[in-house]
Amino acid sequence: MTKHLFDALSSINYTVVACDGKTPIESDKSANPEINSLVFDSRDVKPGSLFFALPGTHTTGNVFIPKAIENGAAAIVFQGDLDENMSLPENIVFIRVDDARKVMAPVAAQFYDNPSSKLAVIGVTGTEGKSSTVSFVWQLLQLSGHKAGFISTVQYSLGGEAIANPQHQTTPEATIIQRQLYEMVENGCEYAVVETSSHGLSPKLNRTGNLLFDAGIFMNVTLEHLEFHGTFEQYRDDKANLFRKLDEHNHEKTILGKKVKVPSFGIVNLEDPSATYFIKATKQPVLGFTTEGKAGKSAAEGADALPLPKIPDSIPVLLGRNIASARFGLTFDMTEPHVIDSNAKPLPPKVFHVKSSLPGAFNTYNLMAAIEAVSRLTGTEIEKIAALVEKLVPVKGRMTVIDKGQPFELIVDYAHTPSSFETIFPPLRRRCSGKMISLFGSGGERDTKKRPLQGEIAAKFCDVVILTDEDPRGEDSVALLKDIAVGAEKAGKVLDKDLFITPDRPTAIRQAFKMAGKDDIVLLLGKAHENSIIFKDRVMPYDEISEAEKALKEMGF
Repeated sequence: MTKHLFDALSSINYTVVACDGKTPIESDKSANPEINSLVFDSRDVKPGSLFFALPGTHTTGNVFIPKAIENGAAAIVFQGDLDENMSLPENIVFIRVDDARKVMAPVAAQFYDNPSSKLAVIGVTGTEGKSSTVSFVWQLLQLSGHKAGFISTVQYSLGGEAIANPQHQTTPEATIIQRQLYEMVENGCEYAVVETSSHGLSPKLNRTGNLLFDAGIFMNVTLEHLEFHGTFEQYRDDKANLFRKLDEHNHEKTILGKKVKVPSFGIVNLEDPSATYFIKATKQPVLGFTTEGKAGKSAAEGADALPLPKIPDSIPVLLGRNIASARFGLTFDMTEPHVIDSNAKPLPPKVFHVKSSLPGAFNTYNLMAAIEAVSRLTGTEIEKIAALVEKLVPVKGRMTVIDKGQPFELIVDYAHTPSSFETIFPPLRRRCSGKMISLFGSGGERDTKKRPLQGEIAAKFCDVVILTDEDPRGEDSVALLKDIAVGAEKAGKVLDKDLFITPDRPTAIRQAFKMAGKDDIVLLLGKAHENSIIFKDRVMPYDEISEAEKALKEMGF
């Protein structure tokens, strides 16, 4: 893909400046280099790249301009002032903007010929369940005969097989999203499913700017990422931007060369207290789903479910009932009390039995959302989509069971928030006849308020808690883990008795395995699919499942 520089910049305000970085000059269209890639990391720059010098947390991207030029950048987009001592060549085009990060989205959309106008785009947001729901929507689209791609924390597909995501970033930067959507179009996709994090939806980062969403799925919103958003209210508001984006265009798109009107709608988890907040965030039709509290944490603890938020009568509701979850699977009945099309004549409620190889009652939420979305998008009867669920493949690192013949049950999961702990621990505790041993940490330079809550919840349900590195980043590893230990000690755990701080994760895994015996359950939490552990001065390659299998092999299994 190539485009002349000023064609790519046609949708933004900018100033062309001399190589001193200050003096405005006329946009000399004769000096209009051909751009072949959009890059925000100077190490990835190649001859012909347009380099975006982004503002950072610890430094400014402007300091990397010389390296970008050395690697062959044809043009530079920057903000602020350049260092007067910086030696810059006159043959490079310098573009000054007010906000280099914010303009990446419109420039990338223009560069890649607005690929989201050629795909039906589904966004999925929520604190938990995003990756699984994205995967299930994508798989159900494929199984129902529609070519689709997807972007998520764990994997992505550009129209072919799912590929492991090498980044720790849920929603990539705008240049990456737009390029991947472009490749989906080139590969003949009709649909794109995008995992949309609160960071990705935040106007401050603008990663999903200029992305034309047709459908939005809201799973839940709980305490998380306050280091970035500041307050829970701002966190929720940023997530709700997905539903606001549904109102930004008329949903007429050119897909596979044909003009089509794409169904536009939202889907919400009616059990979440913020359900009505998301319903009110869009003018498009909204559908809902609920298990009436039967798959949530209160049901797992044997407590009465909280009453559902007040929902407008006009919202069609999909019900999940008779949920049965075991180690290797899940079944439930799905009742559709309202037809989706409000203009159609009312029909008697239909009941469908859904069978899945996915463990965990919480997957009922993910499956119902995916079934409802694919049925509505493709105009296929919900019963036919539900019948495909049995063919779904679990997402790596989501309640992944490792069985090498060891006497204890071993589960790897991505759970790393207080709310996800409250979801996975109770049902396991209820069926565990031995000890429960959990191993986890918390991300450095991220929300610190959740750390003692993690420790307290784990200590409540687990007999042994082992605290270990997740991604310490720039923080002191032991000090970070002690923050978690405060909560575990509050719940009655005693350091070096049933509470351990073992920063090195491979060592901690072996420690957990040595403690485990017959009928015990060991939970390795927080890393799952990720392929590294990030420290202040290095990034250590790491794979949780491979490390666990290696440790079991050392023990003779």
